[in-house]
Parts: sequence; C-alpha cells; structure tokens
Amino acid sequence: MTASDVVNPTQEDGFVRGLAEATGGPLGEHASRRDPADRFFTVARIVMILALFVFVLHWIQKSPCQDGAWDDWEQYKRFCYTDIVALYYAEELHEGAVPYFDHPVEYPVLTGFFMGVLGLPVHNLAESRPSMNQVQAFYNLNVLLLAAFGLAAVAVVLALRRRRPWDAAMLALAPATVVTATVNWDLFAIGLTAFFFYAWARRMPVIAGIMLGLAVAAKFYPLFFIGPLFLLALRSGRWRAAATTIGTAVVTWVLVNAPVFVWANDGWDKFWQLSNTRGVDWGTLYYIGVHSPISSRPGGGMQPFLWLDQNVPRLNLATYVLFGLACLGIAVLALRAPRRPRLAQLCFLVVAVFLLTSKVWSQQFVLWLIPLVVLARPRWGSFLAWQAAELGYFLAFYGELLTVSASFVIPEGTFVLAATLRWTMVAVLVGLVVRDILRPQRDVVRRTYGDDPDGGDFDGAPDNGFVLQPEHLDWRRWPDRLSDARARVRALTPAGRSQRPQPPPA
Repeated sequence: MTASDVVNPTQEDGFVRGLAEATGGPLGEHASRRDPADRFFTVARIVMILALFVFVLHWIQKSPCQDGAWDDWEQYKRFCYTDIVALYYAEELHEGAVPYFDHPVEYPVLTGFFMGVLGLPVHNLAESRPSMNQVQAFYNLNVLLLAAFGLAAVAVVLALRRRRPWDAAMLALAPATVVTATVNWDLFAIGLTAFFFYAWARRMPVIAGIMLGLAVAAKFYPLFFIGPLFLLALRSGRWRAAATTIGTAVVTWVLVNAPVFVWANDGWDKFWQLSNTRGVDWGTLYYIGVHSPISSRPGGGMQPFLWLDQNVPRLNLATYVLFGLACLGIAVLALRAPRRPRLAQLCFLVVAVFLLTSKVWSQQFVLWLIPLVVLARPRWGSFLAWQAAELGYFLAFYGELLTVSASFVIPEGTFVLAATLRWTMVAVLVGLVVRDILRPQRDVVRRTYGDDPDGGDFDGAPDNGFVLQPEHLDWRRWPDRLSDARARVRALTPAGRSQRPQPPPA
C-alpha cells in the first residue's frame, strides 16, 4: 500500500474539509505525497501519540481523586469520581478479600478477576508498608493496564483501517474518553472486543471466539455481537466460521465462569440479582419520562414511566420488550437491505438500541459506542456533535450529583434536558447508520474497501444467501414453504437419495 492509497479526510469529509480552510484548504488531488515509511511521523504513529496524550490528560483530570480522601464532595466538585477508588473499599479489596469467594462482586467474573489480580498484591504490599496509600497505588496500577487496553483498541482500528488511518484518530481523540476512561473497568472489555474484531477480520474464528467469550465475561454487552454474526451468516450463506466463533465464545465464557459458579455461587449471582432489582437509573429514557417537566402533573413526569418507576418487574419487562422489538427491526433491516450490511454497522446498532431502551445507562457506557461508531460510520461532523452531547451530559450529571448530595447546583430540568440531548444524538447516529445500510453508496468505508474490511468470512461473499422479502412475511404461504422444506430434507436422507433417478451404467 502506498501513500496514494490512504484516504485523506479533507478530501472525503465535508466537515473536515470546512475546518481545513483555516489552514490552507484540503489536500489537493495532485499534491506531492511521500511514502509514509520514509518518515518517522506516519499517520499511525501520530494517532498513537495522540491516544497516549489523551490518556495522560485523563489521568491528570482524575488525579484529585486518586488518594481516596473525598472530603466535602470533592469527587463531584472536581468531576473526578471513579468506581476504581470507591469499590476498592466497597468490595473489601483493602482488607484482602478475594472477589466472589470472600465478598460478592457486582460485576461479571473476568472484571472481578481483574480487580482481584491488581488489588490483592497492592493490599499485601501495603501490610508491610503502613505509610503506603494503597488505594492510590491500586488506582494508578489500574490506569496503566486500562490505558494499555485502550491503546490496543486504537491500534486495532488502525490495523483494520490501513487505507483510512485517520478514522482511528476519532477514537484516539474522543472528548468523552478524557473524562470517562477509568470511571470503571470498561476499557478492559473494550480492548478484548477490539481483539475479537481483529481476529474475525483476519479470518481466525477460533481466536475470535475466545476473545468474544472473554469480552462477555468482562462486560455483558459484547454478547449482543452474536446476533449480527448470525444474521450475516444467514444473509451470506456462510455458516462455518460464524458457528465456530459463537461456539468457541460460549465454551470460553463457561470455562471462565465455571469456577466461580460452582464454588462461589452467591458471589457469582450478585451481578444478575443487581441487574434484576435495579430501578430506573439516571439519564435513561425512563428517567426522562419520570422527571419530564412537560407534564400536567404538579410534580412533573409522564405515564407509563411513573408507573414503571414503582414496579421493577414491569420495568424489566418493558426494557426486554423494547429491546427485543428493536432487535427484530435490526434483523429485518439486515435481511432486507439492498446490500449485505457490514458487521460493525450491525454491532453498533444493537448496542446503541440496547442503551436507548435500557433502564441503566452509566456515564462510562459511552466508551462502548466510540469504537463501534468509528468502525460503523467514521464521519467527523456527527461524531463530534454526539461527543458534545455526551460532555454536556457528563457536566450535568455531576451537577445533579451535587444537587442531590450537597447543595443546589442545577435545576432538575437542566439535567433532564442534557439526558434528552444525549439520548437524541445516539438515536440520530442510529438513524444515520440505518440510512447508510439502506443506501450503501453513502457508506464511506464501503466506498474505500468495496465490501466489509471487518467482515472476515463475510467479506467478499456472494450476496445471494437468504434475503428477506415481503412474501416471506405472508403467513398464508408458510404451510407450502414448510412442505417444501420437509421435501428438501427428505431428499437428503439415504431413502430419499435412493428414489432419485440413477444415471445409466457406463
């Protein structure tokens, strides 16, 4: 690949082209380009340096909270709260408790292992050094490893987009990363998810399955990638690699969870119990409905959100139904689109609609979407508009925390407005990706690569597999189709083959 093969965003992206006018305009078609290998500062190196700078900036932003001395709501006033510090005490790691076995942990098993592998050595070291601030050491050790997983995710995007390396700059420079990178352990799962995409794109289905299983064992959301794999296998007619990856992922997840499930079942079950019993969380669609100022009620709020807020089982059912309907819509889109969608597009859609319909939407969940948006729709204008909405929500969220915890900072309506803008921008991104699927000529990644650079076994596959047509939805034709399917199955049996006309002997 030569420098001329690399897509320059000033030539392709209208938003970037407009910004480039301030520095002399976009790169011309006949501009002199040297081979990047002849220079030290290649695009890939620049992007990695930028990513490293962002993680350093994040560490500085969270530094006031590293020591755990959170007096007078300092963690909210300085926007530096992190679960890593808070849960070091809450999960009793400071007392040497082994996650799940000595104390139940509210996270999937691999994240609990991650906490224990770092926390227990810090605690043991602190026992011989009483002056040591063990929570600060624990946090900084987590920052180093989580940043490594974040940098690995950026490197994977660079590897997947060799002709579009500047796309990785969107992931490296995402403003939301500066303020949320280590609020929790999500970067661990994001790095594993990136390895899954890389292995799948390089047609290594077993390794892809291992990475996917590990990612699900760290955070639950990568489980949703199984649906896109199934749909694309159905659309393309290529099942072997997808079945291998899904099967390997299931086996990997079971093997990781089995020791805790068998010998510390109460600790293992805490994650599922917490998920089932949690009510309406801040910033979700349901929270917006419960606290909406656009209401005739004196205290605000709208039905049925107010009713769901008081009935957790019904709230759970509502989230399952809405998410299920959204996934059904994605399935119909994947099977009826004029051209087979790309894997990253479908993965982004299913994770995005999960957040849009979920009862929980923590501030760090934005990290789930950033690499998926970069792979699915690398367009700077919509990306930065969404990031602005995420930053607005981040600031409003801490204002809300201070209002609830200490003193009045912002009115409830301001927080609801920020949550509404965030919800709306994610919904807009969903709409834009759907439009790219329905009009594949608008998909900039497809224009560059021809098909799906992340598709693995699906990349370049004939798009003549199962395609859902309107007549497939006509229930009156289902008996005839079922009879035809049975006939085809019988034809594959030994008895059926014996009834076929035999060729005359030679």
